Amino acid sequence: MAPLALATGVLGAVLLSASMTGTLSGFAASITNSQNTAATGSLVMQEQSSGTTPVTCLSTDGGTISTNTATCSTINKFGGSTTMIPGQTVTSTVTIKNTGTVAANTFTLTPGTSCTQSNNGAANGSATDLCAKLNVVITNTTAGTTVYSGTATALAGSSAITLPAAAAGASTGFTFAVTLASTAGNTYQGLQASLPLTWAYAS
Repeated sequence: MAPLALATGVLGAVLLSASMTGTLSGFAASITNSQNTAATGSLVMQEQSSGTTPVTCLSTDGGTISTNTATCSTINKFGGSTTMIPGQTVTSTVTIKNTGTVAANTFTLTPGTSCTQSNNGAANGSATDLCAKLNVVITNTTAGTTVYSGTATALAGSSAITLPAAAAGASTGFTFAVTLASTAGNTYQGLQASLPLTWAYAS
């Protein structure tokens, strides 16, 4: 009986050990990261005129954020006066704001390649250099610095003007003072000058 009892005991111990192997195998630990995401920010420019009824233009007005470039013909930085006289200065103010969520590391103002002259009304003088008779002073009112001072002719085609970088949500104010030279005589009557200007942000 002793050998049989011993064999039975050994067999029982083996079976018990086998049945407990899965539950008593050791320690374990784990971490699951369920929120692994990456997202892009946005860089959007807003231009706003001053006055009781300000005009606002956005870089997304040209389509969507995918395009993010627009033409704003409703804000005239040369003042838009059609009745200037020699020696008169017309001043306009605009604010450029970064309404996006990322900083603009570069901020520039680039003049068009040329200042063009056209007729204004029915009575037109014979002068062909009105742009040279218009003095333009651009001031960064936020920084208190002069951005440009010279004729519209010299401003046209000049290199991009570097401006201070703009953090997300930051605004920069500018004034444009345009003066018709006091030496402009009768031949400058009934004329108009135009020069495109482009603001640009880059991250």
